Amino acid sequence: MIRVCFAGVTGWTAPPIVVAIDAADDISLTCGVSRSAAGRPLAKATASRSDGSIYASVSEALRSAEVDVLVDYTSAAAVKQNVLAAVRAGAHVVIGSSGLTADDYVELDRLARDRGVGVVAAGNFSIMAAILKRAAVLAAQHLQRWEILDYASADKPDVPSGTSRELAETLAEVRIPQSAVPLSQLAGPVEARGAEVQGSRIHSVRLPGFVVTTEIVFGGVGERLVMRHDPGESPDPYVDGTLLAIRKVGDVAGVRRGLDSLLVDPAPGA
Repeated sequence: MIRVCFAGVTGWTAPPIVVAIDAADDISLTCGVSRSAAGRPLAKATASRSDGSIYASVSEALRSAEVDVLVDYTSAAAVKQNVLAAVRAGAHVVIGSSGLTADDYVELDRLARDRGVGVVAAGNFSIMAAILKRAAVLAAQHLQRWEILDYASADKPDVPSGTSRELAETLAEVRIPQSAVPLSQLAGPVEARGAEVQGSRIHSVRLPGFVVTTEIVFGGVGERLVMRHDPGESPDPYVDGTLLAIRKVGDVAGVRRGLDSLLVDPAPGA
């Protein structure tokens, strides 16, 4: 049985994941983390049937309950310290919160390998979003120019989103896209060209009506290819991917980026 601590257990993403954990034969929710519901039983504050409790911090939860995997759906401000606390305590971690940088992941990977624990981090735990990322990697092997559009809710403070940042960093392992006009030669504010992440231009839109929509546009002479993942206003798309990550996070020590890394078999010798 995989024992899970859910950080952000009273948040928007949690309800369907908590229900799915309760329904699973091989996963159990032993505790949760939520400052607003700290001290309350899980069964009172959430839809869970668990007899566990909710704590104010990850550190307190790890000291008070048996935990194999921390699932973090908190915020950009809290996620790093939550993950560090879990890894130092020897717990595997599934990261669904955005806000961590490439340097943060290098630090986490080193610590996780030292402690012999696994970390799976994804900007998006939707299976469809993972497939989009895989398809974009295939396209980048043959196409030389693209830009990314990152749509999210009006109150999302971190830019770009973890989904679009993860996509740009992955594509950089294939190639850096070509740019027709260097930034130094632009006529106008360079901010209009978006942020640069690992060579890709990312344009972040923050408006009501969006959750985390990711679009990548590949351009060629006389044609373009548009790939877009557009979730609705429900956290249901993130259930299957989160449970998959909980089950597989302990397979490999260190950090693995992207849900798509769990959807394909590793290369021989990897």
